Amino acid sequence: MTENPAGAPARTITLVLVDDHPVVRDGLRGMFTAAPGFEVLGEASNGVEALAVIERLDPDVVLMDLRMPGGGGVAAITELARRGSRARVLVLTTYDTDSDTLPAIEAGATGYLLKDAPREELFAAVRAAADGRSVLSPAVASRLMTRVRTPAAPADASLSAREREVLVLVAKGTTNREIAAELFISEATVKTHLTHIFAKLGTKDRAAAVAVGYDRGILG
Repeated sequence: MTENPAGAPARTITLVLVDDHPVVRDGLRGMFTAAPGFEVLGEASNGVEALAVIERLDPDVVLMDLRMPGGGGVAAITELARRGSRARVLVLTTYDTDSDTLPAIEAGATGYLLKDAPREELFAAVRAAADGRSVLSPAVASRLMTRVRTPAAPADASLSAREREVLVLVAKGTTNREIAAELFISEATVKTHLTHIFAKLGTKDRAAAVAVGYDRGILG
């Protein structure tokens, strides 16, 4: 347990690191161990091993590589979702044109970052993931544009002004409660807007909607 600047207790975010390179795992462990508010519970070198480690240690967040001998990240994410694991999966990969990007998000990953992300961006992404917020950096989103191949939306399926406002806030990692407060609407209304956004963009979750939003120029 750590304390925030005001002195109030704040929970420590627990992590499991999944990467086939020991040097990468060592670097991540050192980084998070040195930072307040994080605790690395364990590691795994592939997706199959990760499933057992995650089930045993029950972390808040899993930092998951995608391409690993002996069991890839997408299959592991899919299985974690099937099992109903509470752990949030944040993909952390080297490949900025990885064809597994969209499958990983569709499988249930909370977000997707590149390994060259600045340290503070990674810390912020883990905190956001632990809170259940989607994490998709603009750099990754721009690369996803080459992967997303959805037809242009017909005029009657374009987002309304309010739906665009909601999507912009989602892209910033804002929670439903925070969106409701920001726009002076109820959380139920936020959920309704999200349902309409998903339907119009042909997506199933927040991260995928953000990716399509960048692809169509809705988010710039």
